[in-house]
Amino acid sequence: MGIVPLERALQLAADVDLDLVEVAPMARPPVCKLMDFGKFKYESALKAREARRNQQQTVIKEMKLRPKIDPHDYETKKGHVVRFLKAGDKVKVTIMFRGREQSRPELGFRLLRKLSEEISELGFVEAAPKQDGRNMIMVLAPHRNVKAAATQSRETRADGGPSSEGETPAELPEVVTADKA
Repeated sequence: MGIVPLERALQLAADVDLDLVEVAPMARPPVCKLMDFGKFKYESALKAREARRNQQQTVIKEMKLRPKIDPHDYETKKGHVVRFLKAGDKVKVTIMFRGREQSRPELGFRLLRKLSEEISELGFVEAAPKQDGRNMIMVLAPHRNVKAAATQSRETRADGGPSSEGETPAELPEVVTADKA
């Protein structure tokens, strides 16, 4: 419509039963649109809700081990770590030291290195092992392809399948530049 005085822009909005909405207040002259403001607010709320739903939720699972863990117990714990990584979650592996075990941190490093090598096809070491008081902590994260597959399988379970609704784009509202002078 071009540059129009404010009264004329308000009259145009009233004639077509729409609202005059200022979309760029800092522009000279300010840019306004003729639109149904209630519908606009509703659609923007829907977009915000959809964006929140599609946001990635980072879940950190924790697995606690001891430096002198039995081989069978280690395999069981490793199975849990594998399951968490396949689900697309990060895993915080904690080794708890007691008593004189604290003077032998290399046992913890060796155990964490062994675990990281065994799960290397599913994930990678995001935070290297480090001593934190009585505990030694390492964080494992899934590879991107594992994470994407897990996210996609979660969506199909939650939705019951991919969306097949035919959405048509809304008509673009008319752009009006209102002169406040």
